[in-house]
Amino acid sequence: MQLIVSVVCEELGLSRQTSADLAFCTTNDINQKAENIKLLFEIKMSIVSNYQFEQPDSIKLIGDYKTHKGQPSLMRSDSMLKAIGKSINIRVSGISSTKIPIVVLGNSPITDSYLKKVDFLKKSGVIQGFLSLNSYPTEKSFLKYSPEKGFQTALNFKHVFYYCNELVSNDMNYFSSMLSKAKLGELITIASKETNDIAKAEKFLTLIRN
Repeated sequence: MQLIVSVVCEELGLSRQTSADLAFCTTNDINQKAENIKLLFEIKMSIVSNYQFEQPDSIKLIGDYKTHKGQPSLMRSDSMLKAIGKSINIRVSGISSTKIPIVVLGNSPITDSYLKKVDFLKKSGVIQGFLSLNSYPTEKSFLKYSPEKGFQTALNFKHVFYYCNELVSNDMNYFSSMLSKAKLGELITIASKETNDIAKAEKFLTLIRN
């Protein structure tokens, strides 16, 4: 599997102007088919801490995001909304996007106002998670996880590896619809006639997309 920067995939609405920041793919090309993309990353990273070089060879910490005016990307509403909007655009591009996990990578915590939102986005399947790669962004207390782990702070490389491995290993499917209870019950009844759980799930997904 290859890690590709600036992936373009017209099937997913990813043009050269709106390319995916990073993706795990089975082929080593910028222009990809949806079937070859196994995991998409939207990257929202920025300066979290400021340092000063002091002669002859030392570096001094000036302050982190809690002491300077600028806010890291994952703590700004405009940046979060762009990440969410791009993910939704991928999801509504068609059936090709339904099996591809999407993760937003950052290097800081999120604000408390987004705790419920990130967990809802994970539960609904729009975005599989927000992951901060900075395990120690400040010496003060900071948010490490949202209640349902829609947002997580990676503790080390193994954490990131297992996090990504679980996403690419599970045969997940995104589906979204707004149906009456009567119609939904009808689809469930039809799907339940299949012989096993996998067949039932596949039948239900086919029915709900049609």
